[in-house]
Amino acid sequence: MEQYEKVEKIGEGTYGVVYKARDRATNETIALKKIRLEQEDEGVPSTAIREISLLKEMQHGNIVKLHDVVHSEKRIWLVFEYLDLDLKKFMDSCPEFAKSPALIKSYLYQILRGVAYCHSHRVLHRDLKPQNLLIDRRTNALKLADFGLARAFGIPVRTFTHEVVTLWYRAPEILLGARQYSTPVDVWSVGCIFAEMVNQKPLFPGDSEIDELFKIFRVLGTPNEQTWPGVSSLPDYKSAFPRWQAETLQPLSPILNLLAWTFSRKCFGSSQTRGSRPGRLLSMSTSRTWRWCSELAMW
Repeated sequence: MEQYEKVEKIGEGTYGVVYKARDRATNETIALKKIRLEQEDEGVPSTAIREISLLKEMQHGNIVKLHDVVHSEKRIWLVFEYLDLDLKKFMDSCPEFAKSPALIKSYLYQILRGVAYCHSHRVLHRDLKPQNLLIDRRTNALKLADFGLARAFGIPVRTFTHEVVTLWYRAPEILLGARQYSTPVDVWSVGCIFAEMVNQKPLFPGDSEIDELFKIFRVLGTPNEQTWPGVSSLPDYKSAFPRWQAETLQPLSPILNLLAWTFSRKCFGSSQTRGSRPGRLLSMSTSRTWRWCSELAMW
């Protein structure tokens, strides 16, 4: 580790502390993620192995680059490219951001590009949230980070744990106890992030799983077999759930037009209708309904 000089602690990822650091050999600023090993009886944490293996395979302009892996006594250090801040800190420090449709569109497009790349390589991120989206303030480049909860998926989709994704960005099928899920869980998170960029506040800020579900139902309506075939068979679905009717999302923002909210509706459908991969959302610029997305071609 003599090659790297720590400058300051800048945060904590899913299972590690992150530092801003300097490469003494090149004078380049980098990010160091420290993963402790002493609490793991069986060696390297599975989350670290997962993050390392996935990031070594994925090379894309909207995914953070893993430069190196350094193994020292009782620690593993992951050496990443350094970006200034995450989307959450950017939104908190720049309240005028919500009045910049062009920048919102740019960030949304880059998020979709990164997620589409992950899905095309059969990887679910499973923890998309503003804190895991890193931004270069000089170029406005945005990159997906923190793959500690990401998983490869296959056909048929394997059974996964439902304890993933920060609560406010968690898809309803996971909240309802689904053990089998796929790309729609990431699409849901993208929709939540998009709405938060527009409104400068979380769309569904629940303080428990049931509160999160009810916040979703109050806006989108309580699902039933007609609107979401198979929902009643999910482990945590209750026929006694309150019956809310869907509201319109459009009044949430006077800044973006109806086509933008049509886009968000695609992100917030049932798991079946949400099945469109981000790559398909990107390609919809050929449709008149998706003309708004075609303006993102600047990237």
